[in-house]
Amino acid sequence: MFVLLVVIIVLAYIFDYINGFHDSANSIATIVSTKVLTPFQAVLWAAIFNFGAFFISKYIFHEFGIGNTVAKWVNPEFINLQVLLSGILAAIVWNLITWWFGIPSSSSHTLMGGFIGAALSHAGGFSHGAISVINYAKVVPTMLFIFLAPLIGMVIAFFITILIVHICKRSNPFKAESWFKRLQLVSSAAFSLGHGGNDAQKVMGIIGAAVIFYEGQQGHKLNFNQFVDQYPWVPFCSFLAIALGTLSGGWKIVKTMGTKITKVTPLEGVAAETAGAITLFLTEHFKIPVSTTHTITGSIIGVGATKRLSAVRWGVTVNLMWAWVVTIPVSAMMAALFYFIVSLFI
Repeated sequence: MFVLLVVIIVLAYIFDYINGFHDSANSIATIVSTKVLTPFQAVLWAAIFNFGAFFISKYIFHEFGIGNTVAKWVNPEFINLQVLLSGILAAIVWNLITWWFGIPSSSSHTLMGGFIGAALSHAGGFSHGAISVINYAKVVPTMLFIFLAPLIGMVIAFFITILIVHICKRSNPFKAESWFKRLQLVSSAAFSLGHGGNDAQKVMGIIGAAVIFYEGQQGHKLNFNQFVDQYPWVPFCSFLAIALGTLSGGWKIVKTMGTKITKVTPLEGVAAETAGAITLFLTEHFKIPVSTTHTITGSIIGVGATKRLSAVRWGVTVNLMWAWVVTIPVSAMMAALFYFIVSLFI
C-alpha cells in the first residue's frame, strides 16, 4: 500500500507539472502577443509568481482552502488509493490530449471528473452510486463556477477596459501604450499569483486525500489541516512543480489564447489579466476551485466585447466552450475505465 501511495504522489506531481505547461498560456498569452516580453522571459516571469503564490496562501490566507475542498469532492467512505490512482491517470491523459490539440481546457475540471468518475466506478456504477458518492456541498460550487468564473472575469474586464479608455482618452497614444506595457508586467504577475494559488492546491487536495486514507488505514486519523502541518513539503513541492511546468511553456495554447479569440493590445492585456487576477483571488478567498483557463478566456472576451461583439471570434470561442462541456464527463468515463483496469491488478 505504501508503494501505491508513493506512485500516486509522483503521478500527482507529474499532473501538476503538466498543468503548469498546459496552463502557462493563461498568464503569458497576452503579454507575449503584445510583445511586452519574449516567450522565454514571459514563462520565467510567470513561473516566479506561480511559486510565489505559496507564500500568499500560507502567510496571507493562512490556509490552503482550495486543497481542502478538492480533497472532499468525494465522500471519504468511497475514497481509496485505487480510486485516486485512476482519477489522476485520467486527468493526465486528458490534459495531454487537449495540450496536443492546443485546446485550453480546464485542468481543474479534468481532475474533478477523474476523481468522481473513479469513485463512482468503485461504488458500483454511475446509476446507483452518485447520490452517496459525491459531496455536493463541495462539488456544486465548483460546477457553478464553470459558468460563473468566465462570466465574472468577462464583466470585470469589460468595465475595467471602459474605465481605462475613459481615463486615458486624452492621453498621448504612444506614451499611454508605453505605460500599459509596463503595467502588463504587474497584471501578468498578479494573474500568475492567482493561477499558482488556485491550481497548485488542487494537486495538494488529491495528495491530501491519499495520505489521509493511508494514515487512516494505519490507525492515524487526520483532517486536511493536520495533514498540511505534518507534511509541509507537500504544499511546497506542489507550488514548485507547477512553476517548473509553467517554465516549460505550452506554446500551442499560447497561440489560441493570445491571438485567436480577439486581437489584444497592451491596454486590453492589462484589463484582461487584472480581471482574471481579481476573480482568482476572490474564489481562493471563498475556497472554490475554478478554472484559470475559463477565467482568463472570459476576461479576454470581455475586453474584445468593448470594441464590438464582432471583435470576438465567436467560432473559436464556441469550440473552446465545447471542450469545457465535455471535459468532466470524458474524464469521468476515462477514470472509470482506468479503475476497472487497475482493479484487475491491484
